[in-house]
Amino acid sequence: MAKFENITIEKGMYQSKGSLTDVLETLDPSKEYEGSTLEGLDAFGRQLKRYDIKVSGKGSDCVEKFFQTSNSAALFPEYVSRAVKQGMEQADIIPDIVASVTNIDGMDYRSIASIPSEEDKTLKIVAEGAQIPQTVVKTQENLVKLHKRGRMLVSSYEAIRFQRLDLFTVTLNQIGAYIRRAQLKDAVDVLINGDGNNNACSTVSLINNNNGITYADLLKLWGELSPYELNTILAPTDAMKTILSMNEMKDAQAGLNFQGTGKMVTPLGATLLHNPSMTSGKLIGLDKNCALEMVQAGDVVTDYDKLIDRQLERAAISCTAGFAKIFKESSKSLTY
Repeated sequence: MAKFENITIEKGMYQSKGSLTDVLETLDPSKEYEGSTLEGLDAFGRQLKRYDIKVSGKGSDCVEKFFQTSNSAALFPEYVSRAVKQGMEQADIIPDIVASVTNIDGMDYRSIASIPSEEDKTLKIVAEGAQIPQTVVKTQENLVKLHKRGRMLVSSYEAIRFQRLDLFTVTLNQIGAYIRRAQLKDAVDVLINGDGNNNACSTVSLINNNNGITYADLLKLWGELSPYELNTILAPTDAMKTILSMNEMKDAQAGLNFQGTGKMVTPLGATLLHNPSMTSGKLIGLDKNCALEMVQAGDVVTDYDKLIDRQLERAAISCTAGFAKIFKESSKSLTY
C-alpha cells in the first residue's frame, strides 16, 4: 500500500506552519513518486485521488463527496484555499510590479531602504588610498501597513452539498479575484503615496496639457525616471485607450504582439498594464525590479473548523498583505 493511503488527516494539521499541502508533502514527499503513474500530483492531489474526489472537468463530483469520511472532510478547507488562490493568480498583474515578496509570521515588519544621492548614483574612480564610496542601508522608521482582505462565505451545507465542485470552484475563484484586486489597489496607493516613510513618488507633468498624453510625454517620463529603467507602465482605462491609439503603437511588430499574445508593450519597451480601478488623471511608470516589496503575513486563511464541521453559514476566507517602497525614485506618476 502506498504511503499516501496510510495518512490520517485531522484538524490539527491546519495549525502547523504553512498549508495543509505543505504538511502532507512532509509526510508524503512528491519526489518519491517520480517515474510512477502518480508523478505530477502533489501530496494534496494524491489525497484527492485516494478518496476519488474529482474537483474539475467532466464528471466532477458534488461538494458532499468531501464529507463521506472524517479524513476526506478535513481536505475540504484546503480545497477552498487552493481554489481561492487560483482565482488570485488568474489575470494577476501584481507579480509584474513587485520586485520581492517577503513572507512573515507576525504582523509587525519594517522594510529596509537605501536612499542614494545623485553623487552616490555615479561610480567614480577611487584613487589609491582613498575611501570607497558607501551605500547606506537602514530599516525604515515606520512599519509596513498590512491589510486583511477577504470574504465571508455565507451558505448552508444543504444549499451546496449537491452542487458540482467545478461550479463551486468558479465561486471561490471570484473570491480570490476580489482579494487580489483589493491588494492591487493597496500596491498602487503605496507606489503613488508611499508607505508612510516619506517616499511618495514624484510627479511628471504633461508637456502640453491641451493635447492630452502624447508620445513625447512618455519619452519625458522615461527620461526623468533615469537612471532607473522604465520597464512597466500602469495605467487606467482612459490612458490605455490614448496610448494604444498613438501612431507609434500602430507599429507592425507592436500590433503583431498585441494581436497574437494580448500582451501590450509600448514603443519604449515597457510593458503596459491595464488597471481599471485606477482613477483617471494619473498613470505610473516604474522599474519593477526595484520599486515595490510585497509583505505577506501567512497564506490564504480559512475557517477550517467550520468548513470541516459543515458550518458554512459564516466561514471567513482572508489574506493579509501589505506593500513597501524599496527605492523612492524608481517610480514616477504622469499626471494628465
